[in-house]
Amino acid sequence: MGYITVKGVIANPFSKDLKMGIEFIVGTGAIYSIIPRYVAEALQLKEIEKRRFWFASGVVVEYPVAKAYIVEGKGVTSLVVIGSEGTISLLGVATPELLGFR
Repeated sequence: MGYITVKGVIANPFSKDLKMGIEFIVGTGAIYSIIPRYVAEALQLKEIEKRRFWFASGVVVEYPVAKAYIVEGKGVTSLVVIGSEGTISLLGVATPELLGFR
């Protein structure tokens, strides 16, 4: 069984000319969208704060979060988790909800 992916555009919400096409994995059960650090750096996203995330294994990890503008047909500003360099981009359930997908 494979992954379901969607292509979209992610941009700096304060300077939308800083943007990048990206492929997200969807349907993972994640609440927030997650991007690798190099994407956040390329878009000059500003870290708002750090938040703790609990994994099914019981491990708790702290990651920075930022605001990003995500476009999939229409656009919306959403919180994204900034993962490490090897992080796979995930489209969390909060972003499609903000975009009006049901």
